[in-house]
Amino acid sequence: MWSDCYFLYNCKVVFYINMIHHRTLIQSFKYAFAGILYALKNNQNLRIHFAAAVVVVILSVVFEVSHFEMGILGLMILLVISAEMINTAIEHMVDLITKEHREEAKIAKDVSAGMVLLTAAGSVIVGLLIFVPYIFKFFNK
Repeated sequence: MWSDCYFLYNCKVVFYINMIHHRTLIQSFKYAFAGILYALKNNQNLRIHFAAAVVVVILSVVFEVSHFEMGILGLMILLVISAEMINTAIEHMVDLITKEHREEAKIAKDVSAGMVLLTAAGSVIVGLLIFVPYIFKFFNK
């Protein structure tokens, strides 16, 4: 950064540009959190996924799953919630583009809903593979 400072004026320009990027970064985080809050407030399925994620985290603490398994569960939670948010964005974008019933719009919405279904089903399978041995061990004490 400072290696570009041949003259004092040039240093001020570089500093000012970096401040702009800093403000832009903070604003980007504000927009991102606003998007998450909007999706949580307006998407029932996302709230269900978040509730399921809380249950999974609580169960993983109760059953004392390994750190590696906790990481896998965290990635699966992130994958499902991200897929649901992408689905929400696609649905709103399709609604913005066309208000009339069109086959292409239906396909876009159906495919994005299918993405969520596949990631949710995959996360259930992964969850079962991780939790079933702990459940058996818990009841066979």
